[in-house]
Amino acid sequence: MSIGKKLRLKFIAVIIFAVLVGLIAYPKAVIKIPKLFNVLNKPKINLGLDLQGGIHLEYKADVSQIDNSKVAEAMQAVQDVIERRVNAFGVAEPVVYTTKSGGEQRLVVELAGIKDINQAKNLISATPLLEFKTEKTDVGQQIPQDVLDKTNKENKAKAQSLLDQIKNGADFATLAKENSQDPGSKDNGGDLGFVKKGAFVPEFDKVLFDGNLKNGEVYPDLVETQFGWHIIKKIEQRGSGDNLEVHSAHILISKATQPAPKTTWVSTGLSGKNLKSASVQFKTQGLSEPEVGLKFDDAGTKLFADITKNNIGKRVAIFLDGSIVTAPTVQSEVSNGEAVITGNYTLNEAKNLVKRLNEGALPVPISLVGQQSVEATLGQSSLEKSLKAGVIGLVLVIIFMLFYYRFLGLIASFALLIYSALMISIFKLSGFTPWQITLTLPGIAGFVLSIGMAVDANILIFERTKEEIRKGRNILSAIEEGFKRAWTSIRDGNVSSIITAFILMEMGTGFVKGFAVTLIIGVLMSMFTAVVITRTILRFILGSWIENKLWLVGVKKDDDSEISKKR
Repeated sequence: MSIGKKLRLKFIAVIIFAVLVGLIAYPKAVIKIPKLFNVLNKPKINLGLDLQGGIHLEYKADVSQIDNSKVAEAMQAVQDVIERRVNAFGVAEPVVYTTKSGGEQRLVVELAGIKDINQAKNLISATPLLEFKTEKTDVGQQIPQDVLDKTNKENKAKAQSLLDQIKNGADFATLAKENSQDPGSKDNGGDLGFVKKGAFVPEFDKVLFDGNLKNGEVYPDLVETQFGWHIIKKIEQRGSGDNLEVHSAHILISKATQPAPKTTWVSTGLSGKNLKSASVQFKTQGLSEPEVGLKFDDAGTKLFADITKNNIGKRVAIFLDGSIVTAPTVQSEVSNGEAVITGNYTLNEAKNLVKRLNEGALPVPISLVGQQSVEATLGQSSLEKSLKAGVIGLVLVIIFMLFYYRFLGLIASFALLIYSALMISIFKLSGFTPWQITLTLPGIAGFVLSIGMAVDANILIFERTKEEIRKGRNILSAIEEGFKRAWTSIRDGNVSSIITAFILMEMGTGFVKGFAVTLIIGVLMSMFTAVVITRTILRFILGSWIENKLWLVGVKKDDDSEISKKR
């Protein structure tokens, strides 16, 4: 195949390519051809929160129980869970990312197109927090036994002294208010009201119901119970048999005991991030209450095996949204990575819980600290202004290129229009790929900036071309040399821009990433249009016919004379 024929085929390919991307970018051009229009009109640009409106939510993550070395991993797990949750809900292209604010870990969720902020909050908060914790008992500081014995001897003596005072005519209610250590009845003069048998501890009940006390009589001896020493007075009674009720009062002098052991629950590191799946199951198929079976991933299986192995005879609690749902005692090591949540669930409750867990259980708790609703009208206004600014910028660039580079500028302007249509087509067609592009205001800024870079590449090529023409080269040779000499400058400048954009994409968040992604695509496509599209068109169109009309490529008449002398 001859060089001329190859060049012709390349030019035809460029024209077909230009028409195709032009129609994808502006399908209304074929609106009178319904079938073609419907096909081309299907791809849509996915607009971001700032352009189509929606909800912006910011959450603070509580990572106080997470080891510092694992905070980043936990936050990534939270982000993954929330993304699965909103994707399952059907939100198109949600933006979920983590960031830091004043040392706090934050999660930002942007749901474009959602208008109901309460719906959005419920969507996030509905995700359960699943945790596994082990029991830790703290007995506290023990009191020496001789100190306890001495204290209780003194307390009993005090109670006996109060009983003796009452026997000698002291007022029961007054002594109760001044000395009783029962906070529930002290202020009422020790009054306990009417009760039936079984309401109090056995020692107390026996005196009231079996002690043959008369109304208004005080029991003659101290009554010792687990709480201390009681002075008991029967005030009156009513009813009989099983309906017998006794109205009484007492004075309590408490018994000193060792501090009660304090039970706390310690995080094990096993949480919702390790959950592989949840399912409804029954101990006895169809004849028992439903349970929720949990199956862990490989890391969770190993962790759960270690937890059960090290806590045989102790309780391991399953917390859901901060509340214990079950705390079984470990009987043996569980090495198959399975656990069960029991909680007197109905079948529907168990199914709903399984659905929530499978949608994603949060490894750390999050709390809402900020919310913002972006109106679609504001987004539409921003979009219209941005597009208007982009069109004005494009027109001014084309005018400049036509004025300064003339025919070369005309070709560059055509390539620039192809570039613009190509970028819009990429935005639209990305929706049919796993890497859908969401266009935001910063993204539009990146697009407009890349237009300038596309023009910059053409300017470098054309200036080099004009230099070669002045040296005496013919137009086609000068263009080839111009592309060859300008390529290294174009390559280095654009590569440095791409590297900078990659750094922004990796280290930035939210809108900054949108700007960086659009800029990278724009720079790559601008290189393609400047080096491939423009070059192919110039090679095909320019020839000997322009040798005597060098003013069409921006070379002045004085330069023409100098070139003629060299020839």
